[in-house]
Amino acid sequence: MTDRLDQSKALASDARLSIMEWLSQPDAHFSKQVTGKPSEIGVCVTLITERLNMAQPTVSRHLELLRRAGFLSVHKIGRWSFFKRDEAAISDYKAWINDHL
Repeated sequence: MTDRLDQSKALASDARLSIMEWLSQPDAHFSKQVTGKPSEIGVCVTLITERLNMAQPTVSRHLELLRRAGFLSVHKIGRWSFFKRDEAAISDYKAWINDHL
């Protein structure tokens, strides 16, 4: 089981909350991705970096925190990484919050 405190900390950032929101509707927010449909393969780090207007290492750190918290999965194609939300993990976290607040 993922540590709930780590999950809560992962969401304690405007940038990470924006990423989670955008990835909830990836085809709408990242329609210019040419590698594949964002809802199917995930969204390329490069596009998330552009949208956040941050340095790539900073964005990679945000994505890694969300991945370690269980909220994102990563799919690699060549040297590129594509991120998707893990809806089951997100639902589980929401249920835990509802049960404990």
